[in-house]
Amino acid sequence: MPELPEVESVVRALDSLITGRQIQTAALYRDKLAPSISPQRFEDALTGASISQIARRGKYILITLGNGETLLVHLRMSGRFQLFSPDHENPKFTHAEFFLDGGERLTFSDQRHFGYMNIVPTRDLVTSPELRKLAPEPFSEEFSKRYFREVLSSSRRSIKELLLDQTKVCGLGNIYASEALHMTRLHPQKAAREVSSIKANRLRDNIRIVLKESIEFGSTLKIDPLNLESRYYGGDYEGEWRVYDREKQPCRICGNPIRRVVQGSRSSYFCSRCQRN
Repeated sequence: MPELPEVESVVRALDSLITGRQIQTAALYRDKLAPSISPQRFEDALTGASISQIARRGKYILITLGNGETLLVHLRMSGRFQLFSPDHENPKFTHAEFFLDGGERLTFSDQRHFGYMNIVPTRDLVTSPELRKLAPEPFSEEFSKRYFREVLSSSRRSIKELLLDQTKVCGLGNIYASEALHMTRLHPQKAAREVSSIKANRLRDNIRIVLKESIEFGSTLKIDPLNLESRYYGGDYEGEWRVYDREKQPCRICGNPIRRVVQGSRSSYFCSRCQRN
């Protein structure tokens, strides 16, 4: 599933491609993509609307329209935006389509059918069910060392499981949680409340570092309207992961084989020598 840097990369690409454009009409082809609204409401809200801003909150893409509405999008496992010329055939599993001024079409396809959309009045965005419980953004002032220490000290869960909770730490997923824990030399199964203040401060800083690395990498790559996810950090850059998806390969610090354990049905990768429990 795309994490904060991947979503940020898509947001920046979409912003450069379609902000300022007008949606002439739109179509919802799979009702369950937007379970809270009808296909007619989807079309009515988007038809004739100008795209004034594209931003991100957590893993949500926020497409703000000039008519006072905002389209919320979550890519989930395989959601994918592509910008096509008028004569280009739609990809398989196209679930929504946006016809833009100038004849181009923005499509949303989703092979695994887990993607999500909703249309919310922009004034109600902060209190919407999707966003109201999200933790502070990792780069915000609210995501302070004090906030992070308090979150960890009040939880009996493992540190890895806590990092994946979007109401506690926003935007992290399996990859960047594993990477930040390795950088901090914390075992993924260590109880969050047992993490020292020094290690908590270091982990908070390393979360920011690994997310920033990823975002900066994506920003150096060329935007391809037909393949926006090619700018994902985990694509061309996957050979540089510290531990993620590197089971039995040598740790880049000590050479010890990377191990994998399952936590809450998710794989955690770590070095048993550098990250002692």
